[in-house]
Formats: sequence, structure tokens, C-alpha cells
Amino acid sequence: MMDTQLMMILVPVVVLMNIVAYFVFIPRKYRNRKEKTSSENRKAVSFPSEILPYLLLVSFIYILVKSQGMVVTVFDISPDYALAKYILHIEGNSVSMFQVFTNPLLTYVSSFIYLFGFSFLLIFTFVVLIFTRRIRALQEYAMAVALIYIIAFPFYIFTPVKVTGYTLPDVIPLLYNLSPVILEGLRSVDPFFDNCFPSLHAALSFLAMLFIVLKTDLKGFKVIAVCITLAIQFTIFYLGIHWFTDFIAGIILATLSYYVATKYHEKIMNKINLSKSISHKRDG
Repeated sequence: MMDTQLMMILVPVVVLMNIVAYFVFIPRKYRNRKEKTSSENRKAVSFPSEILPYLLLVSFIYILVKSQGMVVTVFDISPDYALAKYILHIEGNSVSMFQVFTNPLLTYVSSFIYLFGFSFLLIFTFVVLIFTRRIRALQEYAMAVALIYIIAFPFYIFTPVKVTGYTLPDVIPLLYNLSPVILEGLRSVDPFFDNCFPSLHAALSFLAMLFIVLKTDLKGFKVIAVCITLAIQFTIFYLGIHWFTDFIAGIILATLSYYVATKYHEKIMNKINLSKSISHKRDG
């Protein structure tokens, strides 16, 4: 019930943020479909074949990762917390430095950035790439997002790491203490609060920033994307969620996924299309 309440707040706010950002940051030449750019004239984009499959891929992988509790229960998986012990041994209480200056206003702002700013950045990156007709970049972004989820999922299942707020004596779980609605809403996607390594907030926000900065010409939104990404990195420590190791692993994962998706996207898709072609011929 409470996770539904959180979604009822999160979804309309993020949608509104995307609508406002669309009119503020997307240039009129892209918003006005009568003013076609030269690239549009050269090639028409097919949504069903060039965009939809990638959006469905990300959606499927996201649902799979968020079904962690069911997967663990169905397959009776016993997690190994050895990785968590190593991280604790290496870092100790170092992330507690971020809570030296806690105050209610900073906590509310950080929570908004963590919940709403993060979701907005990921979704609006798709919006930007679609409406500026960076279709290849859109496909690469979707593939990189899927890679991040796929690589992170086994860590969450087999070697979970609990949040710092429920592990370290000097760190308070500020986000989880903020509201029962937030607590239960986050529990629905992270049942045991141990999906820390690697940090998806670090990985996905950094990945979105890379695509906005390197693959678009929206100078104004590039600055916003960098600012939001930096703010998200602060919140994951301040709110009592992630370790430094989680953050580093997330940045490495984002960089690796970006490299693979941008360099090998075409080769991967050619192999998939070839496999489909061979399968059709056999069926025929």
C-alpha cells in the first residue's frame, strides 16, 4: 500500500519535471515538427523498429532486477555477506564524515534529489535523445542502462551489502527515517536494504551525464545534468545509503557500459539480426 503511495507521488512529479524541462531545454527546431532538420530529411525514424525494442529491453531488465525478493525466495538463494565484511574492513566509518553537518532542510533537499532528481535525469535523457533524433545514441544509452542492471544484479543476489545507515553506528539512515511511505516504498524495490554494491544511483546518473555531455548539443542541459549528477553522488553518502566502494564500483560500471555500448552496439545488433535471419530461414 505504502509503496503505491510513493509511486503516486513520484510519477506525477517526475512527469511534470520532464514536461517543464522539455519546453525549457529542447530547442524549438526539435519541438516544431514543421521545421525539419537536414538529418530528419535524410532518414525517417521508425519508432516500432528503432526505438521501441530498446525501451522494452530496459523495461524488462528493470523489472527483473526489481524482482530480487521473488528470485531469492523462488530459488532459495543464501546470500554471502563476505563482500560486505571486506568493505567494512577497508572503509570503516569513513562515510560518517558526510553527516557531520546534518540539518532538516539539507535532508529534505537531498531526499528530493535522490528520489526525484535521479529519476528525472534518467528519463529525460531518453526524452532528449528521442526528440533531438539522436537515435543511435538512444539505442546505445538503452543498451548501456541494460548492461548496468545486468551486471549489478548478481551482486545484489549473491553478495549483498547493507546500507551504511543500518551498518555503521555513527551513520543515520536519514532517507529511511524521513517517512514511512518512503521506507516502505524503497523496501518494495530493495527488500533487505542491501542493494549497495555497485551503486546504481552512481552508475546510472553518471552514465546519463556522459550521454548528455558527449552525445547532445544542449549546452544548458549539459550544465544541469552535471550538477544533478554531482548532487546525487553527495546524497548517496549523506542520506546513509552507500559506501565509497559502492560509488567507485558504480562509476567504473558506468564507464565500462558506456564504452561497450558505444563501441560494440552495431556489432551486437548485427549478430542479433543475423541470428534472427537464420532462425526465420530455418522456420521457413
